[in-house]
Amino acid sequence: MDTRARSISRPALRLSRSLPQLFLVTDDEIVGRAGFAEQAEAAVYAGGRRSALQLRAASLSARAFWDLAVHLKAVADDAGASLWVNDRIDVALAVRADGVQLPRASLPVPAARALLGRSTWIGRSVHSIKEAADALSEGADLAVLGAVYTTESHRERPPLGVDELRQAAAAAQPIVAIGGITPERARDVIEAGAWGVAVRSGIWDAPDAAAVVDRYLRALDEV
Repeated sequence: MDTRARSISRPALRLSRSLPQLFLVTDDEIVGRAGFAEQAEAAVYAGGRRSALQLRAASLSARAFWDLAVHLKAVADDAGASLWVNDRIDVALAVRADGVQLPRASLPVPAARALLGRSTWIGRSVHSIKEAADALSEGADLAVLGAVYTTESHRERPPLGVDELRQAAAAAQPIVAIGGITPERARDVIEAGAWGVAVRSGIWDAPDAAAVVDRYLRALDEV
């Protein structure tokens, strides 16, 4: 099924798999934890084709990032999942990542597309309805909108709330919700029009990553 944005004039990209619904987002602290590789493997196998492991680790050197990405790409391929690389387009190209997630301060979407071609997903991190619509109109394949709820990592940022998510989803698609998304809240954001959810602490701080991934997927299925 082609799940690419339909609100823009260019034709949707055509890939061999559907856009993931559950994004497992890392950061420097998470990838530095003892046992991260094993935890990531368990989570990715539990998520399978509906999940994407988003590798975000800004403090790693290019070589260390590449080494980790090579390993996680092999795991994701074996599990039928996707590997997305945050910001580092060079590493994404080197490991043939399935997608790239662009922060607000990263390259413009058209510039990233020129480098990546037409077979790699591009997501853009956004924080408003306008930013979401602009990202998708520029050619992003999804907009990751947040924080929808208050999060420990961004307590200084007022949450957008479900109503703003609903308005963004009505204006352009696909939207992935991020920020404070628990399995219980996943149903609410999907009902508000989100295509999927992106999760950090809800996955990596759980004692059993595979079990909580299953909880998220079951919550997404309930809508």
